Amino acid sequence: MRFLGNVLAVIVGLLVFSVMSFFILAGLIAIIASSEDEVKVKENTVLVINLEGRVLVERSNEDDPDFSSLGLFSGVPTIGLTSLKTAIRNAKESDDIKGIFLKPGTFMAGQAGIKELRDELVAFKESDKFIVSYGEIYTENGYYLSSASDEIYINPSGFMEFNGYASEIMFFKGLFEKLEVEPQIFRVGDFKSAVEPFMLDKMSEENRLQTASFLNDLSNYALNEIAESRGIGLERLKEINQQMLVRKLKDAESLQLIDGLWYEDEVIDHMKEKLGLEKDDKINTINISRMNRAIKTKGKSSKNRIAVIIAEGEIMGGRDETIISSERFKDEIRKARKNDNVKAIVLRVNSPGGSALASEVIWRELEETRKVKPVIASMGEVAASGGYYIAAASDTIVAQPNTITGSIGIFALWFNAQGLLNNKLGITTDVVKTGEFSDFLSPTRRVSEMERNIFQAQIEEGYDIFLSRVSQGREMSKEDVMSVASGRVWTGNQALENGLVDVLGGLDTAIEIAAKRAEVEDDYRVVYYPEIKPWFERFLNQFSNEVQAYYQQKKLGNFYPIYHQIEQVKKYEGIMMRMPYDYTIQ
Repeated sequence: MRFLGNVLAVIVGLLVFSVMSFFILAGLIAIIASSEDEVKVKENTVLVINLEGRVLVERSNEDDPDFSSLGLFSGVPTIGLTSLKTAIRNAKESDDIKGIFLKPGTFMAGQAGIKELRDELVAFKESDKFIVSYGEIYTENGYYLSSASDEIYINPSGFMEFNGYASEIMFFKGLFEKLEVEPQIFRVGDFKSAVEPFMLDKMSEENRLQTASFLNDLSNYALNEIAESRGIGLERLKEINQQMLVRKLKDAESLQLIDGLWYEDEVIDHMKEKLGLEKDDKINTINISRMNRAIKTKGKSSKNRIAVIIAEGEIMGGRDETIISSERFKDEIRKARKNDNVKAIVLRVNSPGGSALASEVIWRELEETRKVKPVIASMGEVAASGGYYIAAASDTIVAQPNTITGSIGIFALWFNAQGLLNNKLGITTDVVKTGEFSDFLSPTRRVSEMERNIFQAQIEEGYDIFLSRVSQGREMSKEDVMSVASGRVWTGNQALENGLVDVLGGLDTAIEIAAKRAEVEDDYRVVYYPEIKPWFERFLNQFSNEVQAYYQQKKLGNFYPIYHQIEQVKKYEGIMMRMPYDYTIQ
């Protein structure tokens, strides 16, 4: 009976898989077919920017089909900053586009990315076209973006967050004590607090100082821009924000943060009036991808190219395509250097850092490139630690005022699991070795004083190399670099004052500087590296990971962030140049 049951289970499983495969394939075919239709912008059209639930990334493929209707099989809901900016510019230039309907929703992005997108919206308004924002929920970031709109509306039963920024850190000292696992920590820099979650149960005074400093700077910058857009006095806006005076939605309206408590259909009727339509008429709308397909901006035919190399994610060794892997990026930089048509390189950095060795490999390739053509760094949301290390090889560093950068420091982390093995699991180990240090930094015992001294010396040597790279790239003395180093994190504004950044601006600013340095400012086109693989190949590569992550989140619920952070510890192998931790600003 058990055998028959197993056979039946296999048959049922195959039938279910076949049915699912059929519907997925049919859905994909339908999506692909629709994506290949010719797109034209109709008269009196509104560009809809729906950011609900999406994560802002540097770049996405505009030719990708829209998989949002496939639920679990849709992959990570991302949207590219370059695609958004291109669509807004196209809309600004198109006589058929009359306005933008912005729906920020629970949009996830860093401050610098929002700043760059917001600046594009502000520039759009120069065309005397409207921007109307509507949401059921406004997060702090969503409201900052929407404040560039002419009018902001929220659902009467919605929610609005406007109470300042906070950054909460999770500490694991107590967990490791219970497990009898002893972190073996090596670091240089009082502010290099990446290891603090493993050795403390609360922030160090140094970390609290730097976190308060950059959070206040980020907050002040956003409030300045909101105050200007909404016509509210800055000091009054700070009071509203810091004391959370928006406790009910009517408070937001009376304090002039929004223009009304309306339902979406009311907002749509309002836009119809702006467009000169009757109430029963339908608004012509177009989304980001179709906007960019409808108006294919013809690139210049010039053979002169500015290569923008997108370096997004953690820095690690190997050829992993989902991060900044040293071998892969070394090849991309070398390819751009040897291409005679590439007149300058812009390194777009969006990284908290990572492996010291991988950072050095990439730095070396950029340093060699800098000898033959201009290299300009453009910092995105974060370019810290190893992210700053590779940027230091550039002729000029451009950052947004609210970029997170700096963190010039170094650390290493090992774990002594002897207590866990011996006392919890009943496992013992023994060793035979040919030399005194043959089992150097073994995870089954405590680090000896001699081992600690040897490895700490290696860490300090790595820090000295880091200081030298920054000193050489920034043309600063080592002493001056040390005064702003020690692992401390800065905003772009603060980094400019400290000499770690040259110019405030976005990617476009960096491209303009690169073209001018290469003396091709009137005759060039921009190309992006690494090339994005076809959507189907990326879909297959990501599918299993997305399913696994989906079910882990379903199974663990609110505990998933803890699980995810512990999983991240596995990456901390060898000497690391990384931000203090993954900042979650809320």
